[in-house]
Amino acid sequence: MTILALVRHGQTDWNRAQRIQGRTDVPLNDTGRGQARDAAERLRDGGYGRVVASPLQRAHETARIIAAVLGLEEPETHAGLVERDYGDGEGMIVTDYREAYGTGPVPGAEAPEHVTERALAAVRDIASRDDDVPTIVVAHGGVIRALLTHASGGRLPRPGERVENGASNVFRFVDGELALTEHVELVPAEARG
Repeated sequence: MTILALVRHGQTDWNRAQRIQGRTDVPLNDTGRGQARDAAERLRDGGYGRVVASPLQRAHETARIIAAVLGLEEPETHAGLVERDYGDGEGMIVTDYREAYGTGPVPGAEAPEHVTERALAAVRDIASRDDDVPTIVVAHGGVIRALLTHASGGRLPRPGERVENGASNVFRFVDGELALTEHVELVPAEARG
């Protein structure tokens, strides 16, 4: 069994502006760096032995901050953890994106099912490398949401809930299957700050 704490990267200026980032490589802002330090403190007593991150700079910097606070080695990167490609939707304000596309297809965007398959393959690979070392995995809201949906059988996130910047959700990886622990951090969409 492997314990995996999936942490969403800290805030960026695009998050603050409620702009769709996707694979656009936007850096953390100072609030995001503080959220990374806060996440590290919340995870301090979890016995974590390594950190793996998406190669996008907002996730990788979050991972570096967490590793430094916890006295862990420099984070590894895993390409399978990158955020969903939102195609023509990247850079749009969230409300404009929803108005333009609703739940329909977005030209050039990665299909949600593919995000789930890719994210599951990534966490399987990470868990298989050293299955007895609790691991912090720093990724993106779309990736973590896909894993939460898969592991909860579609129960989470509930309508209107989202994964907050800096939130950590703890999973168990047992016999090739991903399962949730009791530790789930979701906030209502209207709490967006």
